Amino acid sequence: MYGTTERGVNMCTRFVYNGNDIVVGFNFDIDLSVWTHTVITEKDRFFIGIKMPDNQYHSFHGVNRNGNVGTLLYVNGNEKGRYSAGAGCVAISDLTEQYVKGELSFDDACRIVKNQEIVYAKDAAMQAMLSDRKGRVLIIEPGVGHRFEHKRYSLMTNYSILDPDITRPYIVPGDDRFDFIVARPLSATSEFFVVLLSDNLNCFYCKSSLEIAIEG
Repeated sequence: MYGTTERGVNMCTRFVYNGNDIVVGFNFDIDLSVWTHTVITEKDRFFIGIKMPDNQYHSFHGVNRNGNVGTLLYVNGNEKGRYSAGAGCVAISDLTEQYVKGELSFDDACRIVKNQEIVYAKDAAMQAMLSDRKGRVLIIEPGVGHRFEHKRYSLMTNYSILDPDITRPYIVPGDDRFDFIVARPLSATSEFFVVLLSDNLNCFYCKSSLEIAIEG
């Protein structure tokens, strides 16, 4: 289930495309020897469950029937985003899972990131993209900040969008997926999204899950 671009670079990528239709997708690139995972379909939720030390499958990557879509992506961390259980701190993993579960609305998530400090999970540095059925997007990078978007397309990879210089040293040679899509004319961006949806198994899962999110 490792996602690969047409140029052969392994990746994790999450996007929202606001065209004639709203297209949401992501691929899932993890070390299968380290993480136990499975695809879980429930009445109101479709997600890739990651088995955690509590022996439960957690929904850090998935979609809710109400149109909430949440995805965590690994990133080389910064000290300001370090995990803390202090008052006023919210772990990015907890926020994302609550969003996928439908316990938080998009507006709830926006209020939380404005008023509380978002930190990494206990065991990993991650950033997140949350979106809703209207195509609105919330980008969250612990220790860096957050940004609200509602535009033609939004994209997040394993590098910082809000402060690219802090993760620039970690860019893998040949990994140009962010520059590739940003540099293309808007009229051509749909081709990139079609490639992702048709060539990556997890994007196919996400495409199927949209039927759950928008049904009735």
